[in-house]
Amino acid sequence: MMKKQILCIGHITHDRIITPTQPKGVDCAGGTAYYVAWAMHHLPQDVTFGVITAVGDELKPEISRLEAAGVDICNLGSPTSVFFENSYGRNMNNRRQRVLSKAAPFTIEQLKNAEADVFHLGTLLVDDFSPEVVEYLAGKGRVCVDVQGYLREVRQQRVYAVDWTDKLRVLKHTDILKVNEHEIDVLTDGERDLKRGAKLINSWGVREVLVTLGSYGSLIYADDRFYEIPSYEPRQVVDATGCGDTYAAGYLYARAKGASYEEAGQLAAAMCTLKMEHTGPFDANIEAAQKIVRGMKIGLNK
Repeated sequence: MMKKQILCIGHITHDRIITPTQPKGVDCAGGTAYYVAWAMHHLPQDVTFGVITAVGDELKPEISRLEAAGVDICNLGSPTSVFFENSYGRNMNNRRQRVLSKAAPFTIEQLKNAEADVFHLGTLLVDDFSPEVVEYLAGKGRVCVDVQGYLREVRQQRVYAVDWTDKLRVLKHTDILKVNEHEIDVLTDGERDLKRGAKLINSWGVREVLVTLGSYGSLIYADDRFYEIPSYEPRQVVDATGCGDTYAAGYLYARAKGASYEEAGQLAAAMCTLKMEHTGPFDANIEAAQKIVRGMKIGLNK
């Protein structure tokens, strides 16, 4: 795999999605690497992108599907895959999770040939990326972390939000951090003011703090300034699984193309709106997302 502008590293998962409209659950692939890969596939191919993952035999057909679509993907292999059960109520901003199986963590030895301008680490569980791995990758490029996995403790298959002991060591080497409003609360030991929380995380070494707020939009803190990004109402709300990953994909793509923080956040938010309208990864195009952003701007100017 040649050097990429964006290289996503993370486990593709077996997901079971349970919602009020799908009470028996729908089984599908998931995980940061999966949702980011398909989102990037549906964006213009003018930013070089690749994926490094590790899955068991049952998910190898998903690797083949991505390869057939033209995604540059490397499967390191694992005895088992990550298996998540995600249960949503009527409020798609909240979910309950169970972990039915785990995959092997990523190691420095496995990633010695990984080269990128930005490494996007899709943490799903706390041991996916050790501090040593993050420090190693930070020596080769910028590091973007989705914090969710670092804050997940599994007890008898149930997932609980907890702070993590290597937080300051990891975040010192993190250029971009994506958190949601619940994660920022855990990460900052109960700081309920999102702007103060984002500033605190920035003081730990993170240059760009992306706070996703579900249906309330998102907040970006970078270069000593806040950018408030609106949410865009979907035609129907079907499944929020993968929205955070879709946001990250849109944001990183736009930034790689030279977009401002605000422009990148707007594209990312619009992509989330389109993804939320169905189960599965983002499958629209950049024109559809840009149309949503333009529509919001026209509405605000009336």
